[in-house]
Amino acid sequence: MEKLLPKQNNAVFYLKDKITEELVYGGAAGGGKSALGCLWLIENCQRFPGSRWLMGRSKLKALRETTLNSFFEISALTNIQNQFKYNAQDHVIKFFNGSEILLKDLFLYPSDPNFDSLGSLEITGAFVDECNQIAHKAWQVVKSRIRYKLNEFQLTPKILGTCNPAKNWVYTEFYKKNKENNIEEYKRFIQALPTDNPHLHPSYLQALLRLDKNSRERLYYGNWEYDDDPNALISYESITNLFTNNHSEKTGKKYITADVARLGSDKAVIMVWDNYTVIDLIEFDKSRITDIQNAINALKVKHKVPNLNIVADEDGVGGGVVDNCRIKGFVNNSKALNNENFSNLKTQCFYKLADKMNNDEIFIEIELSQKQKETIIEELEYVKSYNSDSDGKMQILPKAEIKQLIGRSPDYADALAMRLYFDIKPSIKITSTQSW
Repeated sequence: MEKLLPKQNNAVFYLKDKITEELVYGGAAGGGKSALGCLWLIENCQRFPGSRWLMGRSKLKALRETTLNSFFEISALTNIQNQFKYNAQDHVIKFFNGSEILLKDLFLYPSDPNFDSLGSLEITGAFVDECNQIAHKAWQVVKSRIRYKLNEFQLTPKILGTCNPAKNWVYTEFYKKNKENNIEEYKRFIQALPTDNPHLHPSYLQALLRLDKNSRERLYYGNWEYDDDPNALISYESITNLFTNNHSEKTGKKYITADVARLGSDKAVIMVWDNYTVIDLIEFDKSRITDIQNAINALKVKHKVPNLNIVADEDGVGGGVVDNCRIKGFVNNSKALNNENFSNLKTQCFYKLADKMNNDEIFIEIELSQKQKETIIEELEYVKSYNSDSDGKMQILPKAEIKQLIGRSPDYADALAMRLYFDIKPSIKITSTQSW
């Protein structure tokens, strides 16, 4: 590889060592991300005749219109365009020495949640452009397919991902771990900024600086803490204010919300509220129904919460908790209340939660660990609007997609959103015989 930037040379070191298996490069615009991936594939195809490589992106159309064009441009600059042919019908770049590059669509389609379409694939290595746009499972499945002629060429399996900042699994698995100096030995992250690239025209840098604040922070400064997704319902500042909004008024009216783990596979989270302030919290990584029931009963006695002010997720095993504790059941896909234009009750509650949070009216008073705070922030950043139904009802990003993106269920966010159920449900007068 010739005429590489210093950061690109650093990446090449890890791409050629015997330890690194996963490398993410980038974290801003204009850092030479796509160029690095294309150069790496070209060199590998030349050095290892008969090898097979993957060039992937979330959507094949975007891959052909962006990354593939970068590949052709670099091929011309390096004068190797006569060493291969591109089959546009099969989406394969075939080198005359027997090497090939397969262009792959890595989008998470509902019809193929496990990426079975990649099941028979065998490759020598992979380059995923804009890896922040694919699900973590897609990354893992592609990595599992890197085994073709590795022994013959004495190669370590390598997957290279390039991206701009995004608050998803790339942030958690690479950026954050690298920042905290606890990234796994077989993983590496290299941040490349536009200012690292002397070949960029000054007008391009000025254009980045004139972007809106979120885009400028991400694409010029490489700030991973900002997310410019226009579908996000809650601003990042409002999410982080969740832990400092001590002006939130307490009224003495108490509530309990419980997100119950489904069949013990997710975390169970139980929150106690005074008005819109979380004053107590219990969570279980692994739990039985009896554990959750006992916790709810203990909290309602401790904080004097009437049963009518307690709600638990009734889906899955939560139904048993609702019946045995004689509390309100929250059915996520049930009809929105008060004839409001939401696809279901869960969506209705999350939109109401977003309104409250954007007005800085929600406060978590109790002391949490840094890990808990980061988990809550990540989950709330995925409270996003989603494709409208044919009848135009408002939706949010489905939990299944969030789990694919962050690798777990958004249990804290669900427990927070259920508090708004008491704002929209038909009011029920509490009598002196109400259970405590």
